[in-house]
Amino acid sequence: MTALTHDASATPTALPSRFGAGLGFAAISAASFGISGSLAKGLLDAGWSSGAAVTVRVSLAALVLLVPAVIILRGRWALLRRNAGLVAGYGLVAVAGCQLAYFNAVAHMQVGVALLIEYTAPVAVVSWVWWRYGHRPGRLTLAGAAVALAGLVLVLDLLSGADLSVVGVVWALLAMVGAATYFVISASESNGLPPIVLAASGLVLGAAALLVAGAVGLVPMHASTQDVTYRGGTVAWWLPLVALGLVSAALAYVTGIAASRRLGPRLASFVALLEVVAALSFAWLLLGELPQAIQFVGGALILGGVVLVKLGENYRAS
Repeated sequence: MTALTHDASATPTALPSRFGAGLGFAAISAASFGISGSLAKGLLDAGWSSGAAVTVRVSLAALVLLVPAVIILRGRWALLRRNAGLVAGYGLVAVAGCQLAYFNAVAHMQVGVALLIEYTAPVAVVSWVWWRYGHRPGRLTLAGAAVALAGLVLVLDLLSGADLSVVGVVWALLAMVGAATYFVISASESNGLPPIVLAASGLVLGAAALLVAGAVGLVPMHASTQDVTYRGGTVAWWLPLVALGLVSAALAYVTGIAASRRLGPRLASFVALLEVVAALSFAWLLLGELPQAIQFVGGALILGGVVLVKLGENYRAS
């Protein structure tokens, strides 16, 4: 696999403007990914299966990004051939594999528990950077990880306890691996692939994998043309699908890659925890699900954890 950008070179030495742009891209990516759950819930209530919704989402994003990706490549197809393994890992593991594993996890356990396990991905990224590049995380970075994970526990309201399924935990851990792979591969700049090209090629491969999974019966595929109801009213079935493809997939993946290349995989993965806060906000706006006070406290802890991670990186670089 192509050498990957790590935080030692991507974060501490980054120019302020590059760091600021990275945070902006990360925030857009987190918000874009965060709206997907609320949009999808309306579709599921209208008769769509999760497999069909995610397949349309990934396929539409692939189609949207394919043309600009081809234009940006300018005939440099050798770039894709040289990075075939990287693209395969991104499309099969970070896109299709992560989605399939997560939906299989929620079939065996509570959604909140599965999401919490998946969002331990930053810990996996820290471990990867430590093992691969020998950069041991500092005390502030480890403290940031602990604070952010504590915030997730509060945001997901898991303190009351939840039943755990061994099969569900295994699937959720596989989803976590997919999420961690997304951050690590997205941070690679040495491969020469522009963000849109990497996103498009991975989404095309991921869409193909999901279609095959549906064809063999691994993922149920059920669709409906019934109108979809949200808090603000009823919309045509195709509107949330377009939003899922353009906003929560195409925009989310491209900005996520841009963020990871500016922040490094470790910090980018922690900032992406804001997706949980964004998801709760959109759930309130679109579904009328108002977060509790303790969940707002959890969101503040997530932000605090991100700040500690950044401070830890700056301290280690000085």
